[in-house]
Amino acid sequence: MTEGFRARLRQRDPLLGTMVTLPLGSTAEILAEAGFDWFFVDGEHGPLETADLLGILQAVGHRVPCVVRVPVRGEAPIKKVLDLGADGVIVPQVNTADQAAEVVTHARYAPHGSRGVGLARAHGYGYRFQEYVDSANDRIAVIVQAEHADAVENIDEIVKVDGVDAVLLGPYDLAASLGKMGQVDDPIVTQAIDRVTQACLDVDMPLGIFGVTPGAVRPYMERGYRLIVAGVDVLFLGNGARTMLGDLRE
Repeated sequence: MTEGFRARLRQRDPLLGTMVTLPLGSTAEILAEAGFDWFFVDGEHGPLETADLLGILQAVGHRVPCVVRVPVRGEAPIKKVLDLGADGVIVPQVNTADQAAEVVTHARYAPHGSRGVGLARAHGYGYRFQEYVDSANDRIAVIVQAEHADAVENIDEIVKVDGVDAVLLGPYDLAASLGKMGQVDDPIVTQAIDRVTQACLDVDMPLGIFGVTPGAVRPYMERGYRLIVAGVDVLFLGNGARTMLGDLRE
């Protein structure tokens, strides 16, 4: 596991990342040479299955911290991606403090949680078992997503849950839950975003945001967001191809 991601997150370093969605280790390996601070590996949307996640983590190695978004909130998906060697988890649809506390429990070994103990890639397939279990609770990042109207309603309690390392805003799902599908600039949506932002800033909770372009995330960076996800591997490929083809046709 790459050293220091959770520590950097907790000391509020700006962390610039991108989203990995293609089930190809080679794609992630190429992006690992670009200089990103971290990767958001998306196991919720798209085709990534367990074997794909393993291939991505193996290809990236220790060069870039990989934090995996699990498909659902639950014990099995969390412990599986952590055993693969992820530097942390991003958990969708965390809408109450109790749900946030449950996520933390699943990501921590006893006595601070109930994460199952096994032998896997994270443990060096057994060769570094004790080293890993002794340090994992301090090194694994737990990031919850605020992407529903219920999360907004309960955000003041969610941000106080011990062991939650950051809140990642999901503006599009949030807009949908407010009856404003795709309308992330609607005043009702922006008011909800403002409430989440202020609740996190009030307790110095690190904030994260995803945007397709630098322009989409810069306003959030100016407001104090430090965990940044900009761009997606598929768009890098598609936009690069279109740009080159357009240049050739001119």
